[in-house]
Amino acid sequence: MLKRILPHPILSFVLWVAWLLLNNTFDPGHMVLGAILAIFIPWFTAAFWPEKIEVQKPGTLAKFLAVVLWDIMVANFAVAKLILGRNDKLQPGFFEVPLDITTPIGISILANTISLTPGTVSCDLSPDQTKLIIHALHIDDQAQMIADIKQRYERPLKEVFAPC
Repeated sequence: MLKRILPHPILSFVLWVAWLLLNNTFDPGHMVLGAILAIFIPWFTAAFWPEKIEVQKPGTLAKFLAVVLWDIMVANFAVAKLILGRNDKLQPGFFEVPLDITTPIGISILANTISLTPGTVSCDLSPDQTKLIIHALHIDDQAQMIADIKQRYERPLKEVFAPC
């Protein structure tokens, strides 16, 4: 019964919190309106979700979020240093990251995480969904960048979003 009313309870909670944060208020009216939206948006869109999404390891997800937030903060300073420094030292370029993760939600979150981190952007996914094409503002060691992405982002996402 509860699954019929809340097909994606985590999404509902995130939508409700996002509504309250975006409105910058905890007024009862906004809390109720946010709750209504948080219930009905996932309910109306449930048919569009091709797979059931289940978080396998919430602790790993929390650690992943902490790592991502830390990396975003550190990357902001690194990119600022690169931009304010000599531009002739920049080595921008594209590279491919071979993917071990297979779930569409995991690949999507990985691509978004890479794009959220300043200095890198996910550009494309190979047609067979085995490689992610990334552009970086500065590439010192391509192999190290790939290893960091796989270790810091892909490995935990693979654990969290294992196929159901």
